[in-house]
Amino acid sequence: MRLLMLGGTGFVGQATAEAAVKRGWEVTVFHRGRGQVPDGVAAVVIGDREGDLGGLAAGEWDAVVDTWSAAPAVVEASARALAGRVGRYAYVSSRSVHVYPSPAGADETAPVVAGGGEDYAQLKRGGEIAVTESYGDAALLLRAGLILGPYEDVGRLPWWLNRTARGGRVLAPGPRDLPLQYIDVRDLADWTLEALTAGLGGAYGLVSPSGHATMGSFLDACVQETGGAAELVWADPGTVIAAGIEPWTDLPVWCPPGEMHDAMHRGNVSKALGAGLTCRAVEETVADTWAWLRSLTGPPPQRSDRPVLGLDPEVERRVLAGLR
Repeated sequence: MRLLMLGGTGFVGQATAEAAVKRGWEVTVFHRGRGQVPDGVAAVVIGDREGDLGGLAAGEWDAVVDTWSAAPAVVEASARALAGRVGRYAYVSSRSVHVYPSPAGADETAPVVAGGGEDYAQLKRGGEIAVTESYGDAALLLRAGLILGPYEDVGRLPWWLNRTARGGRVLAPGPRDLPLQYIDVRDLADWTLEALTAGLGGAYGLVSPSGHATMGSFLDACVQETGGAAELVWADPGTVIAAGIEPWTDLPVWCPPGEMHDAMHRGNVSKALGAGLTCRAVEETVADTWAWLRSLTGPPPQRSDRPVLGLDPEVERRVLAGLR
């Protein structure tokens, strides 16, 4: 298979390119030359999707994987420029395209937002529309949920790992058995390549089954992998919210039971599971991410278009003091 990677070589792009190389695929990366290119990539084309697509004027590929997250006009331009020279076009979208709040059990048929706006959901939906208009049934829409794993450049799992590595009492938002729904970036990459090989098209919600992990198993794995010096101090959701702590951003991954949790961690992913999606254990995701973090010579990558996540240590100390 000849694969063209668009959208950079960070996180999802890197994991996908590496997985394709491992399969023996011929991988071409089109980017601005700023990111690291995985070993084994066959060709690198330098350009700028916001103005210079000249490098894509020639060439043919069996498939494209596009991870672009900003203006959908950029996706539209590349989709049109490649029309007739690409077999299938996979666009890494998001479950956020569904109208919020999605109820528990919602699947790919749940209502979606309109494209054309400026918020994240509308941008991703605009990208879906652009790809579908150019490729029809050959468009594969990868509606990923929470993505974790090595190379993460958003800072969710890295924050928890660095926090538990510091040891001491750690505020753990409950309940302990709260189900989580996420996907390891490598499982996302592997499924994408399998789906392209099989000729799948249309929208797929791509996260683990709800409850594949819980807040308890997730944080236990973080503590274990970082040396076991941290003590998890569990707090009920009401206590956390009353302290002014923001779910998802101050305490990454966590959403309290209710509307937000239903939308983020209780979706129906039976379509993807039926199409071969498999999800590795949370312990493996956590262990491999910690190994990657320790291999870095500097701080982990951080996307400039995403806020820095994590709880203010002073707020954590104040809440923990009240839990004594």
